[in-house]
Amino acid sequence: MVWGGWDGHEPQQCVNFFAPLLEEAGFEVEVSDTLDAYLNEEKMGAYDLISQVVTMSSITSEQLRGLLTAIENGAGFGGWHGGAADSFRDSVDYQFMVGGQWVAHPGNIIDYTVQIRDREDPITAGLDDFQMHSEQYYLHVDPSNKVLATTTFDGTYYDWIDGVVMPVVWKRRWGKGRVFYCSLGHVVADFEVPQVREIIRRGLIWAGNGE
Repeated sequence: MVWGGWDGHEPQQCVNFFAPLLEEAGFEVEVSDTLDAYLNEEKMGAYDLISQVVTMSSITSEQLRGLLTAIENGAGFGGWHGGAADSFRDSVDYQFMVGGQWVAHPGNIIDYTVQIRDREDPITAGLDDFQMHSEQYYLHVDPSNKVLATTTFDGTYYDWIDGVVMPVVWKRRWGKGRVFYCSLGHVVADFEVPQVREIIRRGLIWAGNGE
């Protein structure tokens, strides 16, 4: 698990929240506060899961190559909110791997609904639609993603996006690797919503071992 970037997303606290849940699921967790972790070719080649919470930062070509190569060769990648979809605004190759990029959150902290779209997938099975009081992410999204949950924008802040259905949770492939993303999780307090905590927990496990 790698954390860093903008402190407003509470990256270290988020990692500290999910690391024990991954350990309970059978993972041995290593935590790093530097993207130089991606330069260790031997370790990167051995990981089952890479989870990143880094917002509004930059990544070198060497660091990015280490990350993308590991995923392409079979490591899973899992992340949430800006820690994965607003990490490196100048790296289109990274955005291609994640399957989307944050561009706006109209109204900032607001009330909205998340709709479960796939009730059979193991990441969202058994969960019902739920309410959020947080940032409602507007993203540019890859149409090849398998979308598991969405949210619908109204015209309160921008009338031209009224009725837009936006993916919130998706999974995809990058080479041999499994990629999971959830746009929820602005700060640690968002994980108090049981569905948010469970979707991310399941999504990380799926990215790591396919189960």
